[in-house]
Amino acid sequence: MAKINTNYRKLQAGYLFPEIARRTAKFQAENPEADIIRLGIGDTTLPLTESVTSGMKAFIDKLSDKNTYSGYGAEQGSQELREALANHYQKYGVDIETSEIFVSDGAKTDSSNIQSIFADDSVIAVQDPVYPVYVDSAVIGGLAGDYADDSYDRLVYMECNEDNGFFPELPKEKVDIIYLCSPNNPTGAVATREQLKTFVDYAAANKAVIIFDAAYAAFIKDSSLPRSIYEIEGAKTCAIEINSFSKWAGFTGVRLGWTIVPKALITENSEAGELNQVWNRRQSTMFNGASNIAQAGGVAVLSGQGQAESQELIDYYMNNAAVIKQGLVEAGYRVYGGDNAPYVWLRLPDGKTSWDFFDELLQKANIVGTPGSGFGNGGEGYFRLSAFGDAERTKEAIERIKNRLKV
Repeated sequence: MAKINTNYRKLQAGYLFPEIARRTAKFQAENPEADIIRLGIGDTTLPLTESVTSGMKAFIDKLSDKNTYSGYGAEQGSQELREALANHYQKYGVDIETSEIFVSDGAKTDSSNIQSIFADDSVIAVQDPVYPVYVDSAVIGGLAGDYADDSYDRLVYMECNEDNGFFPELPKEKVDIIYLCSPNNPTGAVATREQLKTFVDYAAANKAVIIFDAAYAAFIKDSSLPRSIYEIEGAKTCAIEINSFSKWAGFTGVRLGWTIVPKALITENSEAGELNQVWNRRQSTMFNGASNIAQAGGVAVLSGQGQAESQELIDYYMNNAAVIKQGLVEAGYRVYGGDNAPYVWLRLPDGKTSWDFFDELLQKANIVGTPGSGFGNGGEGYFRLSAFGDAERTKEAIERIKNRLKV
């Protein structure tokens, strides 16, 4: 007799972004004349750059010729793309072997699938507030335990708040897997070298593994802040890094990312090299590789012209972030992030819940944002706005907030 995976029943409410879409669609249906500006989900809006589309088109032309057609590629990713990524890390003073790089269809996929290579009794620690995928994938995989008192009893929540600059203290107990996201989604906080070093040292001492989500690393402007955890001494023995072309180069719909599993990485019951082999086996078994067309685009992104063009995209979005942050300050809000990350995190007036503010923002200003509580208990009382919109529409949205929702 077939049975459902009952862990799905432990998921709390609806997934955050579909719920936002549902409420927004309901409001639009009831108010068809409303001019809604979306500053919620972190979806890019600028088109792919010339070098990227040219690279993809050139590859498509090869696919249309019998003499140059290619089918399945290597599950680990094209050698050309992995070499380009290894060269990219050299800019940070980081040496990565191409055999340690695994190309994927995006950071979100790998950040959840990576849990499968660890023991099913692993204790997972997450930042709170946290990107929902880390928690929900743990729930589905049976690693989170039962839900009670607004938390899962097998997860360790590392509080991020205004007092600690939205970067957590070390877990007080021994944990096995630690999710860190920097620049952080949703708070926009960026970890310093010193902060990451404390976690690397903890992980090394406890044979734990850090899953480092660096999907927004390209948005860091401050050169003193690390863009890769491997800039920290000792990280290769205890950290897996996940990254993506989605926000850096506008690949949200194209789908292309990568994960680095160093051969030096060890766990309590594995030697150097084994986790790299296990992840390779997992990908080879369950994944046929990222689109070869998308990978051609990724190679183009990493070219000199491609990186210059991508920087223009980043500058555009970061200008939006500056507009949002300054406008909210002028409207009387306490605001965080937005300097080295494309998200702005605002503190709500006392007593106002994040979903209440979502509804108020939608009804009074016709703007869609993201309730902080959707990122966990630590996000209640906060709200996230995204810089991935049109510049003029972003300016208009902030003017609406200043005129209609001033604190």
